[in-house]
Amino acid sequence: MSNKISLTRYLVEQQRVHGHIPSQLRLLIEVVARACKSVSQAVNKGALGGVLGSAETENVQGEMQKKLDIIANEVLIEANEWGGHLAAMASEEMEGIYVVPNRYPKGEYLLLFDPLDGSSNIDVNVSIGTIFSVLKMPEGDRGVDEGDFLQPGRQQVAAGYCVYGPQTTLVLTVGDGVAMFTLDREQGSFVLTQENVRIPEDTKEFAINMSNMRHWDAPVRRYIDECLQGKDGPRGKDFNMRWIASMVADVHRILTRGGIFMYPWDKREPDKPGKLRLMYEANPMSWLVEQAGGAATNGRQRILDIQPRKLHERVSVILGSKNEVERVTGYHGA
Repeated sequence: MSNKISLTRYLVEQQRVHGHIPSQLRLLIEVVARACKSVSQAVNKGALGGVLGSAETENVQGEMQKKLDIIANEVLIEANEWGGHLAAMASEEMEGIYVVPNRYPKGEYLLLFDPLDGSSNIDVNVSIGTIFSVLKMPEGDRGVDEGDFLQPGRQQVAAGYCVYGPQTTLVLTVGDGVAMFTLDREQGSFVLTQENVRIPEDTKEFAINMSNMRHWDAPVRRYIDECLQGKDGPRGKDFNMRWIASMVADVHRILTRGGIFMYPWDKREPDKPGKLRLMYEANPMSWLVEQAGGAATNGRQRILDIQPRKLHERVSVILGSKNEVERVTGYHGA
């Protein structure tokens, strides 16, 4: 790309030229991007920064936290320049919401985030990331409470993730397609490297944790069995399996070259609708995938149409190349 376009310039064009976002949302996204740069620096230091290993504490879901989980959460909570545009935040790592101090009487936006997705991969130097979602405060609401966050994913006004791998890449949608930005470490800024990201409708790659096969529901087993049969089976083509155990990394691969990602309901905890968090992971990733021409369901309905009932609600996730997602979803209705 001969003329480097910074994230700031891209957002200004989205605001002034295309009219897709208001100025306050642009400022909010820029603050999120700066926070992601700080997290990236901590990740890159690794053992040199003393950030590897377990913190010996549990998050709200009862999961053991890594040191970087806590650091990333604090970076986003304490990010400088949170202005009147942000009313409150919610994090996968915190039980309740965080109301921004000294906010303008009517903050316009709500920020949800998974500060460090894939943290089980931290110590082995595999790609991890930060996922974020932005909602508007409900009209006429003068206070801030947990109920303000319980909006279906289709009402998001911005969503994205930052993947910390060989490059630090920020992937963003404001409802006008998907754009990717790579962190130029020398300049200290995110630079646009791909616009109008599109996911192929067909694929020969699937991502799922095969060790859970014995616990899957029949529709998921049917789909994977057909993939494994390859050219000799009903699909008539060979499939490759990919599984990184980091949703950010798996979804980034799908946005880059296609594929299907599945984290389905299974029989180990039959009362739970799934493993992934609807508000912090499934909604933002589903919107990104849909904006790139893919599809995302829980096996029975579009994820973005699900009405959340609680802040840390879980959900089954099937997303990626449109034709494959529709096939699996169809099997659930068969």
